[in-house]
Amino acid sequence: MDILGGVNREWLAALTWMAAAAACTGVLVWRRRRADLAALAAVVVFMAANVGAGIYVLNHLADGRWGGDGQAKLTPPSLSGTPVVGQFLEPLEGTMAGMAGGVNDFIDFQAALPVALGFFAAAGWALAFSVPVALGAAAVQARRARRRKAEAAAWQGEVEKLRMELDAVRRHVGITTSFETDSTAAQERG
Repeated sequence: MDILGGVNREWLAALTWMAAAAACTGVLVWRRRRADLAALAAVVVFMAANVGAGIYVLNHLADGRWGGDGQAKLTPPSLSGTPVVGQFLEPLEGTMAGMAGGVNDFIDFQAALPVALGFFAAAGWALAFSVPVALGAAAVQARRARRRKAEAAAWQGEVEKLRMELDAVRRHVGITTSFETDSTAAQERG
């Protein structure tokens, strides 16, 4: 079953853009403040969709959607109906039909190749564009990681400061914690 059977080349190109927009929207919904990841997802999905479209075109060469029907196809003459010698010409007729089929396949390939190469070229441009987008996303991720690490260090410093103040208050009041033994508490007091 070919779900893209009725899709012409313009709609196939539009589907690649729609897939990229859907990926960008999906990542923005999933990660609200990560436009860098949404852009990277859109570029990668656009690249993959164009590669898939190019492969689809090459797998469906005989379709007239790619322009192969615009050129004349070869049809071999029927030699088997010739009186007296028709039965002897059947092998020649088969050979000529095979040659005409090969030429017709080449015509279909010749018509579909520019369409497929257009999709592959778009995928190549998306690959080239994905490098700076990926580097930008990595830079944003590194900046966020540095900020989280600095915040964690600040919180750790604040916790240590509060712990030292609490220990000072405990020593001042003379409270022993459950971790201190009676002998260590006596040594500190005495």
